[in-house]
Amino acid sequence: MLSKKSKAIGFILLSAFGFALMSTFVRLSGDLPFIQKSFFRNAVAMVVAAVMLRREGVSFRWEKGNLPLLLLRSVCGTLGIFCNYYAIDHLVLADANILNKMSPFFAILFSLVLLHERANALQYLSVLAAFGGSMLIVKPGFSSEAFPALIGLVGGVGAGAAYTVVRALSKKGEQSARIVFFFSAFSTLVCLPFMVLDFHPMTWGQLACLLAAGGSAALGQFGVTLAYAHAPAKEISVFDYTQVLFSAVLGFALFAQVPDGLSVIGYVIICGVSVMMFMYNRTIESREQARGHDV
Repeated sequence: MLSKKSKAIGFILLSAFGFALMSTFVRLSGDLPFIQKSFFRNAVAMVVAAVMLRREGVSFRWEKGNLPLLLLRSVCGTLGIFCNYYAIDHLVLADANILNKMSPFFAILFSLVLLHERANALQYLSVLAAFGGSMLIVKPGFSSEAFPALIGLVGGVGAGAAYTVVRALSKKGEQSARIVFFFSAFSTLVCLPFMVLDFHPMTWGQLACLLAAGGSAALGQFGVTLAYAHAPAKEISVFDYTQVLFSAVLGFALFAQVPDGLSVIGYVIICGVSVMMFMYNRTIESREQARGHDV
């Protein structure tokens, strides 16, 4: 039977694939306002979450005392989405992606402050190594785009804070589907007035891409919510970097993008660190189980 840590790794990998698909469909949707793209992303996720709540017979009413955390998660998550989409529209895509990949660092930082979950030296080094691998892949070239870059960094802060609050909510017994529904509904309502005031007509192809992006985002959102519900950020955040690998495969398949030598080295580093951390976690679990049997 899989442990919580192993399940969390599986969920974070599923989340990474979902968000890689989302980025692909967002690129395919063309030149549309980032608020309009965000609306469809959140609206689809809201519908999917509502269907899951109904199917599972779970009430839409949150657990007692969890409303402040749900609002905090929604505000931070919405900030993260807006900033990320703004950065994608105004920066080189590589720059926007690397800024968004700062979220695991902030998740570990917020986990230390809010949840008092400390990471050991090996876990900090593994995240740093994975980040270095991502740097080799995306090769960011920051220039005079100071303001959009700052916005992108704020998006990483928002995402990291949101993931930490998800874990806090899960510890307090909040349902994963309800967390996703509340956040998606909140974000959809925030987007709605802006989209109405500045709506851009779309082709059927663009609409299909945005709906697909929303469905992929729902997959990613459920994956990350379940992942952080099963394990702390310090143990699984490194696996979030596999999104870069999935994006590379999709980029080659759909846009004929061929990675260069530095990118290949980055892939090897990320995969190597992921395998190392998985084996490390399994070893720790085995030792804990052995001590439990001895007692």
